[in-house]
Amino acid sequence: MKTLDDWLAHCERLHPQTIELGLERVRTVAQRMRLGFDCPVFTVAGTNGKGSTCAMLEAILLEAGFRTGVYTSPHLVRFEERCRIRGESADASELVASFAVVESARGDISLTYFEFTTLAILHVLARAGLDAVVLEVGLGGRLDAVNIIDTDCAIITSIDVDHTELLGHTREQIGLEKAGILRTCRPAIVSDPVPPQSVLDRAREIDADLWLLGRDYNYSGDQQQWAWAGRGRRYAGLAYPALRGANQLINAAGVLAALEAMRPRLPVTAQAVRNGLALVELPGRFQVVPGQPALVLDVAHNPHSAAALALNLDAMGFYPTTHAVFGAMADKDLAPMLARMDPLIDRWYFTDLPTPRAASGAALQAAWQALTQRKDAASAVFDNPMAALRAAEAQAQATDRIVVFGSFYTVGGVLEHGVPRLHAGQPGSDAVG
Repeated sequence: MKTLDDWLAHCERLHPQTIELGLERVRTVAQRMRLGFDCPVFTVAGTNGKGSTCAMLEAILLEAGFRTGVYTSPHLVRFEERCRIRGESADASELVASFAVVESARGDISLTYFEFTTLAILHVLARAGLDAVVLEVGLGGRLDAVNIIDTDCAIITSIDVDHTELLGHTREQIGLEKAGILRTCRPAIVSDPVPPQSVLDRAREIDADLWLLGRDYNYSGDQQQWAWAGRGRRYAGLAYPALRGANQLINAAGVLAALEAMRPRLPVTAQAVRNGLALVELPGRFQVVPGQPALVLDVAHNPHSAAALALNLDAMGFYPTTHAVFGAMADKDLAPMLARMDPLIDRWYFTDLPTPRAASGAALQAAWQALTQRKDAASAVFDNPMAALRAAEAQAQATDRIVVFGSFYTVGGVLEHGVPRLHAGQPGSDAVG
C-alpha cells in the first residue's frame, strides 16, 4: 500500500461493520502508538453546528498567531480535507506515513474505517508541533474514537434527533452520549440554547466547568453588528461571521466562550476575534455562490438543519423559481426534511449517490410525492449530483436559484471540479476552483 487511496481501500476492507461504537480496541492501538498531545485540545460534539464551530475556532486561533491542527469529518471532495494543519489540508504523504504506523500498531485488532483513519489523523496532528488542536466528534461522543483524547475544553453544539439507531430516540438520550466528551474540572461549553437536562446533569455529576448560554455568556445583535459578553470579557461592535445563516451567531458565541475559558493558555486579542470571524470559510454550509442563477450549497441532512436551511432561504429574498438538487442517506428522517422544504421548492432533481447507505433518487422522489402539498411542483431523478445540477441549470432562468443540499456526497458531488459557475440555460458550464 503506497498511496492514500490504497490505504483507504484497505481500511474499508478491514472491518465487517461501518460503525462499531466502543473505545477499547481503538484505545489499545492508541496506547501502542503512544498517542497524545502536549498542547490544548478542543473537542466539539453535537448534531448540527460542529463544522462551523471548528472552523471559527481555527480561524480566530490562526489570526492570533497560533499553530493550529483540526480534524473534521466527513470530507466533501478529498480525504485530506479531514486534517488541516495551520489552515491547510494535510499532505497525502504525511497521512500515508501515519496509516503505516497505525497498521503496525494494531496487530490483530480489527478497526473500522473511521477508527483507523481517526488514529492516523491524530498521529499526524500529534507530530506537527502545534499550539492548539480542534477535534470534531464523528458520531455521538461517549463512544466515538475521538473521545480517546482527554479534551481540555469540550464544546457541545445544538442537539437534535439523528442517528437514532445508535444514539437513542430522544434528545435526552442523545444529549447523554454527546456529554461523554466532558471532563472533570475542565470547561464544558454548551451552545445549544435549550440543552437536554442529561447534558447538565452529566456536567454536574463529574464537576465539569459548565458554561451555559444565557447564564455564563450572552450575545445580542441588530442588523448591522453584534456583541458578546462572558464571565470576564466583552466584545462590542462585532461584524457578523463570514459564515452565513441564522444559527451562526449561536455557534460563534459558543466559540468565544471556549476561547475565554482557555484564555490563560491561549490568549487571543479582540482584533484576532474580529479578523477570524471575518475571514472564516467552510464550504457547504449555506454557501451562496453568486451567479445567474444563484447557487446555494448546504449539507443539511437532518430535520433540524433542513429547518435552518429553509429559514436561510426565506431570508434571501424573492426568486421566481427555486430548483433543488437533493440526495440523502436512506436512514435519515426524510419526511420532515422534505415537508419543511416543500413550500420553497418549485422543481426537484433527486439524485442517486455513490454509497450503499444512500436512498435512491427514485425512493426520494416517491417520499416527496407522498407528502407534497404542491400541485404545481415538478420532479425528476438523476444518476449523480452533477447530472442533476446540469439539468437544473438547463431549466433555470438567470433570476432563479438552485439549492444543492442533503448528504456530504450530494454537495461534494457538485464540487469535484471546483465551485460551479452557473449560466442559465447552459448545462455543463465551467467551474471556478
